[in-house]
Amino acid sequence: MPLRGNRQRGNAAVETALILLPLLALTYAFIDHGLVVFLQSTFQHAVREGVRYAVTYQTIGGMGHDASIRQIVVEQSMGFLRGKEDAVKIRYFDPVTFNEVPDNVPGNIVEVSIEGYEHRWLAALWRAPGGITLGARAADRMEGLPTGASPPPR
Repeated sequence: MPLRGNRQRGNAAVETALILLPLLALTYAFIDHGLVVFLQSTFQHAVREGVRYAVTYQTIGGMGHDASIRQIVVEQSMGFLRGKEDAVKIRYFDPVTFNEVPDNVPGNIVEVSIEGYEHRWLAALWRAPGGITLGARAADRMEGLPTGASPPPR
């Protein structure tokens, strides 16, 4: 009789292991996908704040215009872009031809983007090469300065 109880105890351990693996995989998948949605939303907010900062021609002390915009985007990204500042791109476009121009003069379109940010999956089941690449983009028209002065250097 005691032999039968030991077998049932062994079956319970095997059944627990068989149930636990898919349950943990689903739990990690929900967390991972939720994190990706959160990252995308955070990055979209960060580039929007960068564009808002850009159209006001503000600068952080000792930094040029582009470096200041980049710094604002990194600060608004909740630390996810720390050490990955090169993922933040700032471009200016002519409003008539939509060709990229090097100037941040009033009337041009400024585009702030996060490009090529790679998110690695948390769950080991999804550690395939590459992970998932995230990006965000926002643009607005550079307005004229209230004083009529020239914008700060890039």
